[in-house]
Amino acid sequence: MEEYNEGLLRLVKDGPMGAFGNNAYLVQNRETGETVFVDAPDGAERLLVALAGGEVTQIAVTHSHPDHWQSIDAVKAATGAPVACHEADHAAYRDTVDATLDDGDEIALGDLRVRVIHTPGHTPGSICLLAGTRLITGDALFPGGPGRTNNPADLRQSIESITTRLFALDDETVVHPGHGDDGTIGDSKREYAVFASKEHPADLCGDVTWEGV
Repeated sequence: MEEYNEGLLRLVKDGPMGAFGNNAYLVQNRETGETVFVDAPDGAERLLVALAGGEVTQIAVTHSHPDHWQSIDAVKAATGAPVACHEADHAAYRDTVDATLDDGDEIALGDLRVRVIHTPGHTPGSICLLAGTRLITGDALFPGGPGRTNNPADLRQSIESITTRLFALDDETVVHPGHGDDGTIGDSKREYAVFASKEHPADLCGDVTWEGV
């Protein structure tokens, strides 16, 4: 596990988990202990040991792909906290989801606010969560490129989400993805500039990297 503290914010990252090497996160108010549990891959309930006396008040899932939901029932049963995701991604989990999160919503943890940024493309309801200078991106953005897309239209939408919504954040904003290592918005902007300087086939999609295409 990795832990980061700044002001009221305590962020704990745990991974890799499960067959797909997922990450899960705790976003916690250091003073009140109120906590958002972000994503629930296989084995994610082990992250509860890092609560440090805090209480999970919400479980937020970044998007609908099953590898981010495998432990949702266990985490929900252990915490009693409501589950939320974006409306566009919740149909498959209708019996599990208690609330939805939309672009611009804020999750209140005492005086700490976690802002929801809707970033469609990887899935229609992909969201990122911004707390202080730290951005949990799910599979919307990784160091090196966007999350996998199934068709060119989804890739175009994903790039629009990244360039108009995430690249509006400060360069120093730390990117905490749904799989793998962290990065920064500034690094992603520089990598994307390489991608944008090149011509690309009209049918480009799938696993795309900013500097590798």
